[in-house]
Amino acid sequence: MELSRRQKKQLYEQGYVQIPDGVAPELVRAALKAVNHSLGQGVPAERIAQYRAQSFAPELQTDAAITDLFRRSSALDVLRSVIDVERIHPVRSGQIALRFPMADSAPRPAHPHIDGMYSPSNGVREGTIDNFTALVGVLLSDLPGPNAGNFTVWPGTHRAYGEYFRKHGAEALLDGLPPIDLPEPVQITGKAGDLILAHYTLAHGITANVSPHIRYAVFFRVKHTDITPATWQAPMQDIWLHWPGMREFE
Repeated sequence: MELSRRQKKQLYEQGYVQIPDGVAPELVRAALKAVNHSLGQGVPAERIAQYRAQSFAPELQTDAAITDLFRRSSALDVLRSVIDVERIHPVRSGQIALRFPMADSAPRPAHPHIDGMYSPSNGVREGTIDNFTALVGVLLSDLPGPNAGNFTVWPGTHRAYGEYFRKHGAEALLDGLPPIDLPEPVQITGKAGDLILAHYTLAHGITANVSPHIRYAVFFRVKHTDITPATWQAPMQDIWLHWPGMREFE
């Protein structure tokens, strides 16, 4: 399954694309079973903040039930149409991202961020940016409507941020998100098994979950081998540097 030209154009312009039914139902079921079994053993209350920032069921992050969502799905073929997958680090783990229902029913907006920025609970070393190339998400539960812990994006911000980093240096991200005017956010809805591919520099967030259901998803971070401590700034200032399949749009 490769991205069509229309899908590539959306990725170029908006910074993300959604691929329906990108993951087979049996892979989704295996992942859900493993995650729910883990939840049944109990979640330490003192680690909830860490789990939200890093991963729930951390003992499963490298388990085949999780990694098969990437390795045995359409994810690699989708990536191959835009990225040289022979030059990415092996994807050996996934972030198990759960959003539990809130006690009240008042929707709260998502707050934008870019991954790899330091916070006290996310494991990134202070004073550094742990950037990568692409974010691949897999929905493990249906999301028929908004405000249910939806993955939320600010379309086009990948290009606006790239332009800002060209002018001010990628190190500007250490001071927080660039001060640009943000477009209206888009809450992604869909079905279990949908794939989401997003550019690293796209602003994104998660809405509060006012539905009665847990939002289940897994995210994989794809990193080109040319991103090193000496060269990490380059793909933030030239956002399609490691995306040969997107050069027709430049």
